Amino acid sequence: MYLQLYLHIRSLIQEGILQDGMKLPSIRSLKQQLNISKTTIETAYHLLLEEGYVASKERSGLVVINPSVLLATNPATMSASLKSEEYSTEIMETDKKTLIDFSLLTVDGDSFPIRIWKSIAGEALSQNSQFIHQYGDPRGEYTLRTSLAQYLQHSRGVVCSPEQIVVGNGISYSIQLLSRLLEGETSVGIEKAGIAQVRQAFEQNGLHPIPVSMQTGKQLEEECSCHDLRTLYVTPSHRPTGEPLPYGIRQELLHWAAENKGYIIEDDYDGELRLSGKPIPSLQGLDKKGVVIYIGSFSKVFTPALRINYMVLPTKLLFKLQTLDKMLTPPSRIDQWAMQLFISRGHWYRHLRRMRKIYRLKHDALVQLIKDVMPDSVQVEASGSGLHLELSISANCSAEELIELARKEGVLVYGSQDLSGNTFGSKAKVYVGFGGVREKEMEIGLQLLRKAWMPVLLN
Repeated sequence: MYLQLYLHIRSLIQEGILQDGMKLPSIRSLKQQLNISKTTIETAYHLLLEEGYVASKERSGLVVINPSVLLATNPATMSASLKSEEYSTEIMETDKKTLIDFSLLTVDGDSFPIRIWKSIAGEALSQNSQFIHQYGDPRGEYTLRTSLAQYLQHSRGVVCSPEQIVVGNGISYSIQLLSRLLEGETSVGIEKAGIAQVRQAFEQNGLHPIPVSMQTGKQLEEECSCHDLRTLYVTPSHRPTGEPLPYGIRQELLHWAAENKGYIIEDDYDGELRLSGKPIPSLQGLDKKGVVIYIGSFSKVFTPALRINYMVLPTKLLFKLQTLDKMLTPPSRIDQWAMQLFISRGHWYRHLRRMRKIYRLKHDALVQLIKDVMPDSVQVEASGSGLHLELSISANCSAEELIELARKEGVLVYGSQDLSGNTFGSKAKVYVGFGGVREKEMEIGLQLLRKAWMPVLLN
């Protein structure tokens, strides 16, 4: 939204519609006109200010800096365009159709334990007040890493010491660090039709993602050999259908990595959110050769706003990590202290149980709504974990076209990272997340999806 606002105002300045010295609407008035957040407007204005399109004048607010652009030839048109109501209407027109977002990344917005977290954060700050003026360990607070090691062993079967853990501020940070640790690697294998949103992060750090099959060990070895791959990125608990990677394939992956002196990056995305039965232990827990790099986070179960994730490195990479200490940028010490206390007091385990229940109810509600609202040509694949469903759709168009049809009706749904895999003639695979969607929104969204897709559905 802030980019839409920034780009629109910038174009008005570049085209001479907003002239030199003209005052921009105040943040308060624009907030009321557009019905968007103050932060959105402030961010857009900050970008304009930073790039020199506007300047801040005392008691005047932001004024346009545009001395070199000719005046518009039609004064009447220019006068009308200068009114903030005119361009606010255009901005709202571009966005108002986005009614329902079945995002794969959002979480339940009503379940964050605000009261407990405020109390824990205040207590953590008081307990560590003598260290508030000091920088922390670049690998993360040792007390948090100790709690994480214990938790991962208990909950995910991860075998590690606190020394192997690096606390970071998101998956992109971890991939950036890995690109240095795996120096010399130019490509990384990712699962065909996988849905983890990491392609751009790999590309930005010089690692070219190559889709590979993970059906049989022989096929995997052939594809890895063909592309000269020595690094694989896998999400054993976050696969398209929601079903975990089978034990046999896990063993074949470990064998391949050990034989080829390679590494497996295990992103334990949604690993804790198995909605029926016990969570499947991590791939790292099966590793006897030190070939698995394990990545986890608090984003899905707790909140992405905290920006804390963690990576467990094999011992043979720890020596190289010492040479990268200067590039390590852990999250806020205060947040780390609070998270450690949150875990050690048992709040994390109680919160995890609560979130499994909440998401199980949301999952069941969405499955039932799909059965009630959508025709038989839209089928839900089996799903036992994660915050999404895979829809298998019989249609005379591709998944990419189905996603676009949905968007035009105001619903955002998603495809795999490799949309080319959805070829005409096969059932299209489309993914809907339910973590951040209320039940009423689910119902509205599915009605709109039915309207959008009915003309192209088969049967």
